[in-house]
Amino acid sequence: MNYIRNIFNSRSIPNGDFFLQLRKILNFKPRDKELYLKAFTHRSMNIKDKKGNAINYERLEFVGDAMLSAVIASYLFSKVPHGDEGYLTKMRSKVVSREHLNELGRELKLIDLVESKIPKNNFGSNIHGNLFEALVGAIYLDRGYKYCEKFIYNRVINPHVDIEKLEGKVISYKSLLIEWCQKEKKTFDYQVYEDTGIDELKHFSVKLSINEKVVAKARATSKKKAEEKASKRAFFAFQSKITRSFND
Repeated sequence: MNYIRNIFNSRSIPNGDFFLQLRKILNFKPRDKELYLKAFTHRSMNIKDKKGNAINYERLEFVGDAMLSAVIASYLFSKVPHGDEGYLTKMRSKVVSREHLNELGRELKLIDLVESKIPKNNFGSNIHGNLFEALVGAIYLDRGYKYCEKFIYNRVINPHVDIEKLEGKVISYKSLLIEWCQKEKKTFDYQVYEDTGIDELKHFSVKLSINEKVVAKARATSKKKAEEKASKRAFFAFQSKITRSFND
């Protein structure tokens, strides 16, 4: 696979040598360097191998997602012996939520290493989590389970996983709000429409109504984000009632 290395020999990043920066993140020396180059190659580069297979981080994301889930599941199984399957599943979802993975990717400044034909300021927020998953996938394929597990413990579990805090963490305000409305037999409605503002990126606005009364408004670059933002605002407006309802 030397042809892959040749493609990237001229790669430059803001803080110097690619592998020097990568080694600081990993705390070990990579063996199969092509894997890590692939983990930071965006599909916009449109690079293919001799068999016509795309060279980018998307397949490594798949592997990284599976390894994160496996290591986190094993940790929670040992750490919380009283937790049933539903509890453990919910807790794992909180650790590997898209929001959390994006935070981890930002913390490591992984976007500084990515090679793309798209300006980095045009990427959505999920690029950070995607790169983190791809990196985990590359570590597993390069050095095996033990190295991968150690990296996840060092970068995810030890610094960020607090069982008590996780129990109170909300993954989706929209899901929580809908559950509360259904429990309390309240009607709810999300009215989403394309925003005609002057922003470069397309925006969507949403009005959230409960019992036919508008309780929150929000706008974002996608319908899903706008709905979640409005739901979060509504949650804090009704927090005491929602908390009391679920504690009854």
